[in-house]
Amino acid sequence: MDVERTLRELYSEKKILDSAISTLERRLRQNLRTNGPNRRGRRNMSAEERRAVSERMTRYWEARRAQAQALESAASAAARSSGD
Repeated sequence: MDVERTLRELYSEKKILDSAISTLERRLRQNLRTNGPNRRGRRNMSAEERRAVSERMTRYWEARRAQAQALESAASAAARSSGD
């Protein structure tokens, strides 16, 4: 077994592996730079988006109140008819 020859082969393989590792690390750094960190938290809404949300929620709560009122009137009517 030629130790010097084995060492040369191992060093050659090491250079190839080091090159591959540095290429992958460079790509990873570039990818992180282009994607950037994930933004967390609330995003800002434009005035138009806020107005649309406000109108939608107003209709939602009007429908909820109407539904609750209808259930309440039905329950009171049922109570009056069963009380007779």
